[in-house]
Amino acid sequence: MIDNDKMMQHVRTHPFPLVFATISGAHLYGFPSPDSDFDLRGVHRLPLQTVVGLDDGEQTIEKEGIYDGLEIDLVTHDAKKFFKLMLRRNGYVLEQIFSPLVVFTTPEHAELKSIAANCITRHHAHHYLGFAATQWKLFGKESSPRVKPLLYVYRVLLTGIHLMRTGVVEANLVTLNAEAKLPYIDDLISQKREGPEQGTLDAADLRFHQSEYERLTRELEAAYDASALPEMPSARDRLNDLLVRLRLQR
Repeated sequence: MIDNDKMMQHVRTHPFPLVFATISGAHLYGFPSPDSDFDLRGVHRLPLQTVVGLDDGEQTIEKEGIYDGLEIDLVTHDAKKFFKLMLRRNGYVLEQIFSPLVVFTTPEHAELKSIAANCITRHHAHHYLGFAATQWKLFGKESSPRVKPLLYVYRVLLTGIHLMRTGVVEANLVTLNAEAKLPYIDDLISQKREGPEQGTLDAADLRFHQSEYERLTRELEAAYDASALPEMPSARDRLNDLLVRLRLQR
């Protein structure tokens, strides 16, 4: 269960005003373990006097530790840095914007969701293909294969396939599998949710999972080829306008 009151302490003590703060990671993906930490992500707004000077200011704020019994990993980016990431094929920042696990929001966050829809392109498939390949390598290198990196592989591939086909950012593996109907996903999620964060697989069928990884990779590649999503984002002017207004806020 997510304790928003405890999460809000990080909003109130943040050195800069926040545009939004949402939860990412295993809680967003639908398979937190009992001892999973909370990945708090968001956008902060540097003051005007900082950004007009020679120094860049604190583009990224990172803080992690145990606070009131919760292990929290906080990462926020300044609005300009975050908006530039939105204009690239970075699915991770889009997942943060659209995360339904909202700790703190503003009217600008709602506007950002509207703008973000025009940042989605078919080339976001490359983000998910690359992320899945990295996670598969991590899974394959382990002497005792863990459930966590394997679930990340499937989550990333299904998110990419869904995005290419629908233009909708969906990061929750439970929701994604309601459509994909992969019979082994529910068992893997149950192992992850009910066991420790570093839980391992019992007699993992590596050949089977490699076959599924390769099959879903091909499916994502095919979805990319067939996607009707645009080639380029069309949100730059709106992001620029929002950034100027954020900078001018007191």
